[in-house]
Amino acid sequence: MEVSPPKKTKKKSKKNRKNQEKKKQKKQQQNDAIDEKEIKEESKEGAEANDDEEDEQRKITPLANMELTVTILDLVQQTMSYKQLRKGANETTKALNRGIAEFVVMAADTEPIEIILHLPLLCEDKNVPFVYVPSKLALGRACGISRSVISCAVVRKDGSQLKGQIDSLKDKIDELVYN
Repeated sequence: MEVSPPKKTKKKSKKNRKNQEKKKQKKQQQNDAIDEKEIKEESKEGAEANDDEEDEQRKITPLANMELTVTILDLVQQTMSYKQLRKGANETTKALNRGIAEFVVMAADTEPIEIILHLPLLCEDKNVPFVYVPSKLALGRACGISRSVISCAVVRKDGSQLKGQIDSLKDKIDELVYN
């Protein structure tokens, strides 16, 4: 029985490592651009619901318009990378109860809607702004998950770089509610 000699492992030069890092960064940027397009398309698809769903969505307030939806989903995507995001109805409820939620985003096309109906009441008790977006699939993509997400909460973090953006979005949500 012949034994083959051990394979020699090549040490990667600094140039090779840098080239690989550049390729990874470029690929990540392309994936981010594709994800952004998909989020916008899914938001449009979610907004183009049939008549029955439109009647239900009219009852759901405050429902963000397309421009505000894109802004919200962009900020949700950013907060995910800063670990300032709680995904799902249970985590959102916990964040509200602990008093760390800045604002809450819920999907208007949640089936059955009853599973998130406790959140607006909790938000009002805690004086936390909340808003509905048309598509749970788009919300899931913005949260960095391949599945749909029915609610998420952006949470407070000391020294956050997104504090200004979060505050301006909270003001826009308040405008939507009170106008």
